[in-house]
Amino acid sequence: MDLLLLLSAPLIGAAILGVWGARRWAPDGNVIFSLATFGAACAVTVRVVKYGNILIAREQFFIDPFNVFLVALTTFVGLTTSLFSRPYMRIEAEHGRLSPARLRLYHSMYQLFIWSMLVALTTNNLGLMWVAMEAATLSTVLLVTLYRTPASLEAGWKYFILCGVGIAQALFGTMLVYFAAEKLLGSEGVTALLWTHLDVVKRQLEPNVLSLAFVFLLAGYGTKVGLVPLHNWLPDAHAEGPTPISAVLSGLLLNVAMYAVVRCKVLVEGSLQSSLPSNMLMSFGLSSVVVAAFLLWRQRDIKRLFAYSSIEHMGIIAFAFGMGGPVANFAALLHMTVHSLTKSAIFFTVGHASQKAGSQLIEDIRGLITLSPTIGWGLMLGTLAILGMPPFGVFASEFLILTTAMKDHAWATPILLLALGVAFAAVFGKVQPMVFGETSARRLPHPPALLPVFAHLGLVLMLGVYIPPYLANWYREAARFIGGQ
Repeated sequence: MDLLLLLSAPLIGAAILGVWGARRWAPDGNVIFSLATFGAACAVTVRVVKYGNILIAREQFFIDPFNVFLVALTTFVGLTTSLFSRPYMRIEAEHGRLSPARLRLYHSMYQLFIWSMLVALTTNNLGLMWVAMEAATLSTVLLVTLYRTPASLEAGWKYFILCGVGIAQALFGTMLVYFAAEKLLGSEGVTALLWTHLDVVKRQLEPNVLSLAFVFLLAGYGTKVGLVPLHNWLPDAHAEGPTPISAVLSGLLLNVAMYAVVRCKVLVEGSLQSSLPSNMLMSFGLSSVVVAAFLLWRQRDIKRLFAYSSIEHMGIIAFAFGMGGPVANFAALLHMTVHSLTKSAIFFTVGHASQKAGSQLIEDIRGLITLSPTIGWGLMLGTLAILGMPPFGVFASEFLILTTAMKDHAWATPILLLALGVAFAAVFGKVQPMVFGETSARRLPHPPALLPVFAHLGLVLMLGVYIPPYLANWYREAARFIGGQ
């Protein structure tokens, strides 16, 4: 019943808001449906913690410690983003950037996007996971192109084409997995695509087919993650879409795509009994960290700046999952959490800051601390957090990743440290005058929604100082599962 509500609430919300999404109450309705989804996620989480894994609907849906933590995170950030979007989208409408029809499209597609991510996270069927990832792509293409400007249409087209090609490769990889499993599980119907069945027989699967499948799966889902050199769609999509969509793209969709990659890695590594998948993840991850760090220096648009920061951090997560082991997997899961919370909080402040300045260009946004201290401090604290300054949670996860790299892959440590140093100098040097320079902004017709900003940063601060025991056990259990233990 909990899972039914979890998956039905956003779908019902999409249908209702698709009809009445332009009404004055629509932003509040968006919040209500997001709150119902979050409540259902909390109930599912409690159930998994108390009774263990859930396998229902003829084994089509499966929830364990790994995906239930991402379900909880996805619905929480989805809720806070809906709170942020209430005043933000009203201001956009009053500035004439959105018509009633586009507001209706925004609210309905937002709920459909949340629904597609939850299906991708909870399904046990690799084929259905692919369908849900494609649904997430299609819904966000409509959101990225919401303003219908030439730049947004170009960004949406690039996003659609590149992610469409990527998802096609992921489909071919899924077909190869089915081909390898069909000989063992084909007589039982569609079980050859059920992850729980595949996990049981993974050591009997043909390793050559599985290794080829992982190449396509990593290239396909890695495009959605934004790993270099498959990242070109991400900065444009973040810069041209509405800021709430930038927040959920960075904070949620990249995590869901990474989840798909890790699920596939567990299967393929168990079949190959080799480190090929790990080495591929480490290579893509390290390349993403280095390239994104140096590209940060060239950015003049504030949303593009933090989009490249997302590429950098997803590279760190991919590198950590590639290293494997209990500590690295724990650190990767922690980093997924704190990156989602911090980056979405940053985009919340960036959205209000760009509305105040009437521009997304960094040089046009100055003196936020004077006109709106809460927005200014929110942006500065979020920036310090995402750059890994103690005592925020990003520092804790990066410290664990770096110390594990020093122990197991010493050659990678100076590369990581150099990239992190370059990224710190680039981002801090651009954000500092935005917050403390001479004022060049204006007042907004609606008070900004800053509660989500400081709620997120408060959680990130807590996770840097103290991880509650139940949450630490949760991460450890998920890390053990990813390690095949």
